[in-house]
Amino acid sequence: MKTIAGITMLLAPLALFSQTITHPLDPLSFQEYWTVLEALREEGRLDEETRFSMVNLKPPRKEGVWEWTKGEDFPREAFAIVRQGPKSWEAVVDLKSRKLSLWKEIVGVQPNFLAEEHNALKKEIKKDPRFIEAMKRRGISDLTFISCSAFPPGYFGTDEQRGRRIAHVNCNDERRVRNTWTRAIEGLTLVVDLNEKKILRIVDEGVTPVGATVADYDPASIGPKREVPSPMRVDQPLGPGFRLDGHIVEWQKWRFHVRPDQRVGMILSTVTYGDGEKRRQILYEGHLSEIFVPYMDPAFAWYSRNFIDAGEFSHGGLLKPLLRGLDCPDHAGYMDGLVANDEGRPGPRPSVICLFEREAGDMSWRHHSDEPESRVKRDLVVRGAAVLGNYDYVFDWVFQQDGSIRVAIGATGIAEVKTVRQATADSGDQTSGNGNGNGAGQPPPDAYGRFVDKHIVAVNHDHFFNFRLDLDIDGPNNNFVIDKLVTKTLPKDHPRRSVWVREPVTPAKESDARLHMDHGHPSLWRVQSTTRKNHVGYQSSYQLMPGMSAANLMTADDYPRRRAGFIEHHLWVTPYNLEERYAAGDYPTLSEPGKGLPEWTAAGRPIRNTDVVLWHTIGMHHMVRAEDWPVMPVLWHSFELRPFDFFDRNPALDLPRR
Repeated sequence: MKTIAGITMLLAPLALFSQTITHPLDPLSFQEYWTVLEALREEGRLDEETRFSMVNLKPPRKEGVWEWTKGEDFPREAFAIVRQGPKSWEAVVDLKSRKLSLWKEIVGVQPNFLAEEHNALKKEIKKDPRFIEAMKRRGISDLTFISCSAFPPGYFGTDEQRGRRIAHVNCNDERRVRNTWTRAIEGLTLVVDLNEKKILRIVDEGVTPVGATVADYDPASIGPKREVPSPMRVDQPLGPGFRLDGHIVEWQKWRFHVRPDQRVGMILSTVTYGDGEKRRQILYEGHLSEIFVPYMDPAFAWYSRNFIDAGEFSHGGLLKPLLRGLDCPDHAGYMDGLVANDEGRPGPRPSVICLFEREAGDMSWRHHSDEPESRVKRDLVVRGAAVLGNYDYVFDWVFQQDGSIRVAIGATGIAEVKTVRQATADSGDQTSGNGNGNGAGQPPPDAYGRFVDKHIVAVNHDHFFNFRLDLDIDGPNNNFVIDKLVTKTLPKDHPRRSVWVREPVTPAKESDARLHMDHGHPSLWRVQSTTRKNHVGYQSSYQLMPGMSAANLMTADDYPRRRAGFIEHHLWVTPYNLEERYAAGDYPTLSEPGKGLPEWTAAGRPIRNTDVVLWHTIGMHHMVRAEDWPVMPVLWHSFELRPFDFFDRNPALDLPRR
């Protein structure tokens, strides 16, 4: 850290191996990861075959964090999911005493996949006579460059799946291309049991030739580059306007804690805003809770692709390194992370979070009169990016000078595609086979997607994101309020016939606060303090203002919909519970329906005058365009947390003129 003209500069990422823990919510340090391993070894719980699906900070009590002051001691615990053969345990290690405080076997659920499980049974697959014969039918006898990977399929409650650690294996021919998504061995799926290390069966839906289409997107493959005249530069000669003390960020009137997290990417905590001499509480914790991506093709190789991404694929950490000067501006600061590998050893994840100020040329507010006034808007962006197979997701938390926080999700990466016999949508090829042609009895090859290249169809799919938002508006004693906007008919003798008015509703229990966006019946969703009012007598509050979203289109009896039950509503409200963190439940891999939010809210717990948590679901239907290929331009969806009667007036009035 260096200071110039009173501004604290972030010159380098946090040092990983000498990291000092200075806050109760700081992520596990390098030494703390090893404390977990050593404590398990001392208890006789660690051997060469032991594997770890997760090692993470076990969050401390919320009350203790809000009450904590710098310099005070605080508890530290680590949570681990420990794997030994087909059995798994939850372990908690007290990092101060270096003792194992919990060792509990996990029964009836499946932990998230290990990195090594995605590469399981590779040698066995290539030796299997059924696989060899299926490849010969496709004209492939040399398996040297065939790559196969296993992934958790959607669970459908079949006898084959029940009680087993099932994976589906699909293969690609990786020769001479970087973008191997165009080289799928289409229609061929191996069903394997990872615990038994056994190939249960091979499903061959018909031969489709391996595609010859090249869709690489590296600079050498793209061709001539466009000219971009007059380069732009953002310069901060005095360094950034934010201060970083460990994982605590201070920017103008905002103060908050941010940390990388293996499962959900990054967590922002203890968000406060300086209002005069007081620092007011707004958000105790906000983070992504879950991602659900179901594909819309009924073929065996595709219908099982309904991924619960954060819970199933968090090995190695959800966030991946950001490319400096490309994913974030040149003037950004960066934060590194640590993630345990399959053996529990911590490894660095450099530059997984960036922070930067941004001026986009917008005004914060303006008014033109005899004395016109306008103020330039500046934001602070906290950014991370996840990579989940073919898709990349960018997550921005944008802190604004008017007290609002905008949360944005950008979808990019490569659309998942299938190879078909027909070349183009209008080629008229009548060859049938496994839905890849449009012959007698077969749907057209683009029935469940769209052509994006020769012989390449991008399959229709959805993206659902759920965010857990633990708002503490001027403290934890809050109400959730629905401001319904309803039409009121005026008396017959009035020149106007109607106006709309506010009809507030304060749900008594969580089952009354499972809500949908409905433009025909608009409403405002707010978390309201029960202890503080503004200067004109209204309870202080923050509004959750949704952006564009989509509703689920799957039928109520469809297994993927039932497993990812959080997509049933755009908003859920629950009483605070430290153990309820993930919208689809703790263990969504091969999970039974109804876990997570549907199960918790069935109790109908009270939510008045208490500590409430909002769970906001954002949906996208993706019918892939030609312009989304071979790499998709970033598509943004967002929502905003806005102060609503929280302040006495516009908190950005004090912005200076330039």
